[in-house]
Amino acid sequence: MQILDITSSIQSLESAHTSGVYPKRDLVIVEGEGASLWDEQGRRYIDCVGGQGAANLGHSHPAIVEAISQQARRLISCPEIFYNDVRAAYLAELTAATPGELNRAFLSNSGAEAIEAAIKFARVSTGRREIVAAMRGFHGRTMGALSATWNKKYRGPFMPLVPDFTHIPYNNIAALEAAVSDATAAVLLEPVQGEGGVRPADPAFLHAARELCDAHGALLIVDEIQTGFGRTGRLFASEHYDLQPDILALAKSIAGGLPMGATLLGPRVGELPRLVHGSTFGGNPLVAAAARATLRVLQEERLPERAARLGALAQERLARIDSPLIREVRGLGLMLGIELKIKVGPVLRALQERGVLALPAGATVLRLLPPLVIDEADLFYVIDTIEAILQEMV
Repeated sequence: MQILDITSSIQSLESAHTSGVYPKRDLVIVEGEGASLWDEQGRRYIDCVGGQGAANLGHSHPAIVEAISQQARRLISCPEIFYNDVRAAYLAELTAATPGELNRAFLSNSGAEAIEAAIKFARVSTGRREIVAAMRGFHGRTMGALSATWNKKYRGPFMPLVPDFTHIPYNNIAALEAAVSDATAAVLLEPVQGEGGVRPADPAFLHAARELCDAHGALLIVDEIQTGFGRTGRLFASEHYDLQPDILALAKSIAGGLPMGATLLGPRVGELPRLVHGSTFGGNPLVAAAARATLRVLQEERLPERAARLGALAQERLARIDSPLIREVRGLGLMLGIELKIKVGPVLRALQERGVLALPAGATVLRLLPPLVIDEADLFYVIDTIEAILQEMV
């Protein structure tokens, strides 16, 4: 009874004061380590939500904890009107790790902020207004990012949005060719659509986007907010496609779970005017230290390679599930989607009851974003549990 009272008290307290914009699951999470989470009653859950893509290193990774602890004792806040040693080192390490010639970066606090900066930089650099994005694409909920996001559920209450955004079907080269012109400032695409159903791009589609941008003097913005930092089996998903963006938007797992975003700029983006954009907290030393540790761990522990290996095994095992409720299995690395012929909500609830936390990607897609450090046994327990639940539902 006391445990139930504690649970009720926590949920009641948060419900009384939270904004109300989030649909809450009936679960109180109080602790995490690696790919495991625990509720206030001490029950363990296998985490395939992964902080909605922000926990590629798992929870409370020792290297991140140590980096934060050390930097917090030195300096936490230092805006970019001053130089800073930790930020300078991270900028050099990040730009060296990204594809192509992305030698400059604007640091912010989230994925939506990274996209907002990308849109502004593309417009100011080209002197043009039009942005071409994709149907089913998701780029954030702030007004510029929302204008690039396709889902009417998110867009509808806030119309009119920022003008001059066009949406074309994903992986449709003919539609892309028709949309891009000499008035286009940028084409904005995800190499794998996350919220849009875990849909990898056709390589020919991304290559066509690169060629069309070159031909028309437009910029190619690649949104790797969810796919970056090892998630797909390479450090960046663009590497699967030998794709070189003009602007690369990053966030989520960039700093081991701390809030950070980055907008990287290539040579086709001109010199930016002073004060054209800014961020009070962007690139602060605390988060820069965490980001340096994150990049180091990903590279030293070869976590992208681990994601590629485990992701291939997981897709193979998911494809063997003999269920009439499965329409298709998709993914890249440890970014996995199972499209169902039923609503995904009951499956998510059944998984939670059995100690597995997962995500939707639309109404009928079950999405798995486990930390890249997940134990192989836990990953296969998740898949076995999915199979058992679907069999029971039939």
